[in-house]
Amino acid sequence: MSAAPGTTPVQARPADPSPDDGFFAGMWLVVTLDLKQRVRGVAWYVLLGVFVLLVTIVTGLLVLATNAWDDGGGGVFSTIVFFVLLLGTLVSPALSGNAINGERDAGTLATTQVTLITTAQLVVGKWIAAWLTALAFLAASVPFLVFAVALGQVSAATIMVSVLVLAIELGVIAAIGVGLSGVLTKPLFSVAVTYLVVAALSIGTLIAFGLGGTAIQTTVRQTYIGVDWQALEQDGPPPAGSLAPCLPPVIREYPTPRFDLVWGFLAANPYVVLADAAPGTFDEYGSPRDLFGWIAVGVRSAQHAPETDVLIDDCATWRPSGEYVQRDTETPQEIHDRSVPSWFVGLTIQALLGGGALFWAWRRTEVPARRLPAGSRVA
Repeated sequence: MSAAPGTTPVQARPADPSPDDGFFAGMWLVVTLDLKQRVRGVAWYVLLGVFVLLVTIVTGLLVLATNAWDDGGGGVFSTIVFFVLLLGTLVSPALSGNAINGERDAGTLATTQVTLITTAQLVVGKWIAAWLTALAFLAASVPFLVFAVALGQVSAATIMVSVLVLAIELGVIAAIGVGLSGVLTKPLFSVAVTYLVVAALSIGTLIAFGLGGTAIQTTVRQTYIGVDWQALEQDGPPPAGSLAPCLPPVIREYPTPRFDLVWGFLAANPYVVLADAAPGTFDEYGSPRDLFGWIAVGVRSAQHAPETDVLIDDCATWRPSGEYVQRDTETPQEIHDRSVPSWFVGLTIQALLGGGALFWAWRRTEVPARRLPAGSRVA
């Protein structure tokens, strides 16, 4: 039936999923409706354009600062991935933190709940939509990641693992935001709490690690044996094979932090999870080639307790020729390889946090509601 002249045809509402369509049909209906609503305005494209501009500036500065044309793109690639995660933690809470209570506040949530859409389909669909929105930023950064890979020194394993973990981290943040939007009544409050949770994971874990390690200290006893240079000047070098004249041992004690007792706080940090999960690549001297490796080595070195009885013997390393003998020290690669990875523990903690938030949102949004919070809008 055609519309009357001079009138605008009314667009049909998407059909309700039938019970035979299954869970995923109803969930995907929520996803598509939510995505269409997000991309309808100009603000979304402006935000994406600003993101691309920022990544372009950061990439250009990284190429100049790291001499990537000669040293490879490992540092550029890892920094871009971290920058995408940083912007994701800044933008995703604002996009997901009002997904459910925003519709309740606008009076459109009840309209969806009276259809055949279940509460689980609604909550999961909102989460998937928020996750896909966050992944759009990752997709926008792909040309820059490809450019970094083209510079060389980036392994295929590093590319796949880091991008996969980054996508999972964005999904965890989206789950926390959507979950809190279903638990809390006010959209502004749920967005603020989502930012606080993300800040606690990103910055709070670092503060807890630093303060905890500094508060728990142990005493180190250092013994120093130096060369008697005055005796060498008076008597000359000793015969070949003889030891140099040594000064009496000097013993001093000083406190040192015990970061090995609190390094577990860092396991839940999303940046540490991303760095620790990425396969380490090292040069011929055992030094990391990218930012992933340096952060992973720093976190894994914190697992080991400090030496409480230190001996520094310059006499043992003295040579008549004046040649300096390097003391035996571990390379960053050796520290990395002999330490325990923690990324899977942190990812499990974050997954439980995001899943718990979604489950709580499902219980609070389920209809018919047994008890509504004060000030809740029904329709």
